[in-house]
Amino acid sequence: MDAIDRKILAELQKDGRLSITELGERVGLSLSPCQRRVRALEQAGVISGYRAEINTSSVGLDFSAIVFVTLKEANVKSIQAFEAALHLVPEITQAERLFGDPDYMLHVVTQDLSAFQALYDRSLSTLPGVLRLTSTLVMKSVFENRPLPL
Repeated sequence: MDAIDRKILAELQKDGRLSITELGERVGLSLSPCQRRVRALEQAGVISGYRAEINTSSVGLDFSAIVFVTLKEANVKSIQAFEAALHLVPEITQAERLFGDPDYMLHVVTQDLSAFQALYDRSLSTLPGVLRLTSTLVMKSVFENRPLPL
């Protein structure tokens, strides 16, 4: 990966809807070389996808929480079962496995506190292998989906 690839990635992070022509102009490439580089970055898995960023409040998801999970056991079978179950809970927008205790950090969005409580009782507390859940409420999001420092 060279400096031009990094420029391409930086521009696409700012605006993933750029046309190849506009992207090429911004990074100093003509259409064909720019298109080849973008395609190569996609095929190499450097660019893993494109999506719209949605304002959570505008779709009624005004409540955010971070839930820390400690598993009963940290064996392969328990971890696989737990991680597979996470994919079935759409309110979990990000899940990260951590070193140490706790084992996982989950970012959760819901409509309000009462919807979070229902989710906590019906889904989160019943995830396989859970020993303990600890949650904290998000007061304010300072920034999200910040571009990588390329």
